Amino acid sequence: MLQVELSADYPGRKDVLHNLTFDMSEGEVVGLVGQSGSGKSTLALALLRLLNFRGGEVRGKIVFEGQDLVTVPESVMRTYRGCKIAYVPQSPTTSLNAALRIRTLISEAWRAHNPQPLAQTAMLELLARVSLPAEESFLQLRSGQLSVGQGQRLLIALAVLHGPRLIVADEPTSALDVITQQDILALFRKISDESGTAILFISHDLLSVAQICDRVAILYGGAIVEIGPTTEVFQRPRHPYAQRLIGAIPRLALESRPPVAPRRVQAGSLSLVSNPTNSCAPQARGLERRSPGTHSPGLKRV
Repeated sequence: MLQVELSADYPGRKDVLHNLTFDMSEGEVVGLVGQSGSGKSTLALALLRLLNFRGGEVRGKIVFEGQDLVTVPESVMRTYRGCKIAYVPQSPTTSLNAALRIRTLISEAWRAHNPQPLAQTAMLELLARVSLPAEESFLQLRSGQLSVGQGQRLLIALAVLHGPRLIVADEPTSALDVITQQDILALFRKISDESGTAILFISHDLLSVAQICDRVAILYGGAIVEIGPTTEVFQRPRHPYAQRLIGAIPRLALESRPPVAPRRVQAGSLSLVSNPTNSCAPQARGLERRSPGTHSPGLKRV
């Protein structure tokens, strides 16, 4: 479904992402973790080909369902963005127009890729799918009247509106309380399992990644230094940075939060990215080795 081999630059900053390689298959949830400044959000923008709007440049290829998104015209990319590839930002308070009603937000998102208006029954079905009140009165609320948890569910609803094949979720649970966070994690897993949607789950929260993801990629200094099945990476991290990162998790906390659903068995094995330039980077920065303790149903038109 998705094969990525890219590097990315910003003006005055070369190789913000460098020789970054990974793939994703249908229905797979892949976690991307790393410290602030490692390039996680840059990768999210690159996959949606939005990096150029921030002055960035992508080199390499992003092959999605046989099409290289790096080379397609912007007119073609607009048919992918928001429809086949959706994005879930981390903050509903900054991502939603607080003055607009929920009905309007859903309608505008729908009309971006469909000329016909969306039936109210379809809107209510969408709300029910993400466990929001499927009521006409709820559609009349302005997004600024929602709680943070409701706002995050609305962002997910807008993302799944067109039945995307890939969702890029950038820190989608960072602003949520623990109980709401668990609900959102279960929702992501349900979406992936029921519709076969692949999800790139970007997060600082290693416990959430351990719960929801089939595989995990460790990003350090703009490069993936380790990638593999979640259980193997968390139990036997091989790269020094991965060891330190995962070693910082209290083992009791990790053991007390089981996966939100049974994980698929993934092909392939645990791997270290071969990059001599970066393989010792954590030690160079004083990081010592430590041992860690079927598509969704179509929406109705009128």
